[in-house]
Amino acid sequence: MKYMIVKIIIIIIVLLVILVFGINFYVKASTKKQIIDNESELSNLSDVDCILILGAGVRNNAPSPMLEDRLLKGIELYNKNISNKIIMSGDHGREEYDEVNIMKDFAIDKGIESEDIFMDHAGFSTYESIYRTKEIFEAKKIIIVTQSYHLYRALYIANSLGIEAYGVSADLRTYTNQLSREIREIVARDKDFIKCIYKPKPTYLGDTIPVSGNGDITND
Repeated sequence: MKYMIVKIIIIIIVLLVILVFGINFYVKASTKKQIIDNESELSNLSDVDCILILGAGVRNNAPSPMLEDRLLKGIELYNKNISNKIIMSGDHGREEYDEVNIMKDFAIDKGIESEDIFMDHAGFSTYESIYRTKEIFEAKKIIIVTQSYHLYRALYIANSLGIEAYGVSADLRTYTNQLSREIREIVARDKDFIKCIYKPKPTYLGDTIPVSGNGDITND
């Protein structure tokens, strides 16, 4: 009897491992072709509603290294006329913690027009950022800018929500603790895979703010 219980537990563990890594593989394989890694593919894109830059933490009122690279890559795409609108999506759920204004200020300092920058103050997760990009900002065709390990999940969410999305990697340097980040991302892909089946609403929705308009309406 004891042997049978151990055997069942081992089978369950093996099945769970297969499921976790199987979903991870599927998420990556199904979105790989949407990641743009050369100039010719990029130049072939047209009618892109916006460049979506996902938040990645701020420190001492400045972008973290990962976030700075996302901003630099997004600004580069803007300057190449891939799209004339940028959405800065991040966490501004508390007065004392504000990713999006720091992101916008960084872009303005680099010469981007304020009216071309929209702030999503309630981008508390990758899923919520992309959901709100569609429902609040009414974007239908987007470029997502983040590090390569994160692009697969972001693109999968966009696909599930009916957005035409392409990804551009912002890996401009080597990041510390990347291995642990990669491991956590496997679990995050599985979690958002399940979330995309049920498609829950984000923490906040609200009135629409078309990304085709003036980004200064999102200033606070």
